[in-house]
Order: sequence, then C-alpha cells, then structure tokens
Amino acid sequence: MVIFSIGLLLLVRTLHLQSEIKMIRDDFLWTEKYRPETVQDCILPAGLKQMFQQFVDDKNIPNLILSGRAGVGKTSVAVAMLKELGCDYTIINGSLNGNIDTLRNDIMTFASTVSFTGGRKYVILDEADYLNPNSTQPALRNFMEEFSQNCGFILTCNLKNRIIEPLHSRCSVIDFKIDNTATPTLAASFLRRTIDILCAEGIEFEEKVIATLITNHFPDWRRSLNELQRYSACGKIDVGVLTSFSDQSFKQLVGFLAEKSFTGVRKWVGENNDVDSAVLFRKFYDSASEYLQPSSIPQLVLIIGEYQYKAAFVADQEINLVAFFTQVMVDCVFKQTSK
Repeated sequence: MVIFSIGLLLLVRTLHLQSEIKMIRDDFLWTEKYRPETVQDCILPAGLKQMFQQFVDDKNIPNLILSGRAGVGKTSVAVAMLKELGCDYTIINGSLNGNIDTLRNDIMTFASTVSFTGGRKYVILDEADYLNPNSTQPALRNFMEEFSQNCGFILTCNLKNRIIEPLHSRCSVIDFKIDNTATPTLAASFLRRTIDILCAEGIEFEEKVIATLITNHFPDWRRSLNELQRYSACGKIDVGVLTSFSDQSFKQLVGFLAEKSFTGVRKWVGENNDVDSAVLFRKFYDSASEYLQPSSIPQLVLIIGEYQYKAAFVADQEINLVAFFTQVMVDCVFKQTSK
C-alpha cells in the first residue's frame, strides 16, 4: 500500500512537471503562443479551410492523414478543429517518440480512458511518416481499430507515400497543396498576422524586411515565425537580418571546400552562425558554375535539395550545415581556380 502511494505520488508530480514545462514552452515560443484557436484563424487556401470548417460544423472529424511541406499549418488546423469542438486530444511526435513500445504506452494511456468532456478523444500523431513501416505503422493500424469507439486519429506527414496503405485506407487523406494563384493572398495574410505578433511583443521592425523573410521561407510559416523570434532578441528587426555574408567570406568558404579542409569549414560555420541557411543554399545554387567542374553541378543540386528539405525540421542547423558541406567535399570536384 505504501509502495502504491509513493508510486502514485511520483506519477502526479511527473504529470505536474510535464504540465509546467508545456506551459513555459507555450508562453515562450511564438509558434505555440500564437497558434490559431479556430479554423478561420488558420492561414490556408480557401478550399482547404472550407473543408476543415465543414468537419467542425458537422461535429464529426474522421481519421485524417494531413500531408504537406513542413510548417504549412497541418498540426495547427488539427488543433484548431479539436479546440472548437472541445475535444480532449494529445500530440505525439512520431520522429521523437516513434519507438513502438513508447507509442503503444502513450496511445493506450490516453485512448483507453473516458474523455473529461464526454465526447470523442483524438490522437494527433505528428511526423507519422517517420514511424517504422514494418513494425510501428502496422501496430498503429491495430490501435486505430481497437480504440475506434472513443478515439480518433489525425496523422501529419511530409511524405504520404511513406505511410502504409492500411493506414491510408482507414483515413481521409488531405494534401496541403498551394496553387500559385493563392500564394500572394496567403503571404499577405501571414504578413498581417506577423505584424500583429511583432506589435504585441513590442518589437520594432521594417515591414519590407518582414515581407522579404516571409517570401524567402514561403510557405513554411513556422520557420518564418521562428526566425523572426530569433532575430527579435535585440528588440529590433531591420535589414541587417537579411545580410547574408560578403563575397570575400563566401570565397573563403569555397576555398576550404576545395581543399577539403573539414576544420576550416567547421570553423567558418561557427563564425557565421547568423547566416540564413536558405540564403546560403541559394548562393551555392546560383554560383555553382563558377567554382565546380560541370560534371559535379547535378550532384550539388541533389545535395542542396536534400539538405534544404532537412533544414525545415532539424534540431540543430549548424550540424545540418556542416553535414551539407561535408557531403559537398566528398561528392563534388572543384575547379583549380576556386582557392
């Protein structure tokens, strides 16, 4: 009895600590602090917004697979729908908690209990395409069937073809595609939202700079907001945040790469950690013919594509950049005049 009481007390304290950590994160990170509360607040193409609003109006959200690029609002609209309906929900990150035992425990603990509101509960499984297709995803299919009476599932992914067919067949698949004609309207909406956030946070800014940064990262709203929060640490956002690096600095970097100097490259990245990786990737893409042998340019394009995609969600941008440069040194041949 004493052991049971101690165990219960530890569980309560753990849950309380997790709740406090979440509150601190939600108050600090702008992406959480200003996450949309309703579907209408979400910045989405009109057709998608209408579809999600219909789910809310019908008070019936089916099992969903939301597929699209990182930062386009998949998790935000899922949370907004559930908040509007007053549903209990939990968010599980598939790339961080994708172990089959962890996933089973988290889902079973949540899904097997009765909702506080008496309605249907939901599991939002972020980055579900990172789950093992041979073990974890089949287990998830079983969980969906086992708890279908009281729990729904919303899966988000960047690549829907990495989700097994049995999960596809149990969900409605929605692609977050942005037509070129919708780009100006969506970018303008996010610009207005961003300006409201900066004003609320008391940050000085130049509107043209904000517009340029949003354009550079479009349609990754999350990354744009994270970058702005990082830049705002000094209390002001001006044209300085768009300054990439001098031609001399770039030439120095190319020299290190041509010499295959890992130490030099790593030092350069450390000294230029304020450089936007998106700008850097573009610089390499635009000037490849100046410093690479023609036969290496296609390989560089493939490498840029791979690491630009990874940059959208990696935890450490510096490590991702060093990995990018390392692969360039290994796979590409530089011209002799690049030094």
